[in-house]
Amino acid sequence: MKTHRILVRQGFLLRLGLVLGLALSGGAHADLKVFACEPEWGALASAIGGDKVSVYSATTAYQDPHRIEARPSLIARARGADLLVCTGAELEIGWLPVILADAGNRAIQTGQPGQFLAADFVTLLEKPTVLDRSAGDVHAAGNPHIQTDPRNFSRVGAALAARMAALDPGEAAHYRARWADFAARWQAAIARWDAQAAPLKGVPVVVQHDAFPYLERWLGLKRVAVLEAKPGVAPSLGQLAEVKARLTATPARMVLRAAYQPARPSAWIADQARLAQVVLPFTVGGDAQSTDLFGLFDSTVARLLAGLKP
Repeated sequence: MKTHRILVRQGFLLRLGLVLGLALSGGAHADLKVFACEPEWGALASAIGGDKVSVYSATTAYQDPHRIEARPSLIARARGADLLVCTGAELEIGWLPVILADAGNRAIQTGQPGQFLAADFVTLLEKPTVLDRSAGDVHAAGNPHIQTDPRNFSRVGAALAARMAALDPGEAAHYRARWADFAARWQAAIARWDAQAAPLKGVPVVVQHDAFPYLERWLGLKRVAVLEAKPGVAPSLGQLAEVKARLTATPARMVLRAAYQPARPSAWIADQARLAQVVLPFTVGGDAQSTDLFGLFDSTVARLLAGLKP
């Protein structure tokens, strides 16, 4: 009996040694840990990485990405990240520097391969000629809300797939293959959205916040007014009244706001100027349909088309 127990114990130790040996020699794969500042980049990283990545999104579709608290939980997540994927263009200027400083993770600091800023791979619109912080949320590099044009994901995704492959060379073929598959399906989807959205070309719109220049350029929407006199500053009743007066001479069909924005300003102008109020998901998770990037633009186009109905 004693001999049997010794043999059983030896067998267990042998199996344990084999498992540990495989782990130490790289036989067990550790997920690439991704810290995404916004849901759209978390969704893109997941689409490229599949089961080879572990993705954490620091924000939700119902939070203003300009104004996030650098909570200890976010700092802890950033401390263990291999790759940080954010918009950049100063969108996260109010909170990301604090997280990077307190996390103490050299791999994701500025200039390191582990920091990826999507705006670096897109031509930004609305670059200010004069910088004045008293004018509200003005970004020196240009408007950072690049995720409202699906064509931007083609450029960002190709660069992100290459970065993930470089950081995790053992799975490089996996990332390249998944990106190739996604990119093909994405181009087909863009063609479908372009066809569906044809009636939107030239349609005049009001926006609550200057968050949609890339969407406007993509679909040919014509912005005629912005409710916020200063970006990121809630409009006063006087400002709303001025917009209403301007709409008498330059009518619009609908007023647009993002899911995270307060409803009152756009609801007021919609009622007073008899406009359709269209709430856009703005990012993944912004409504029930927007569970991934494809759903995000399916919903966006559908909601805009619904805004054309009498």
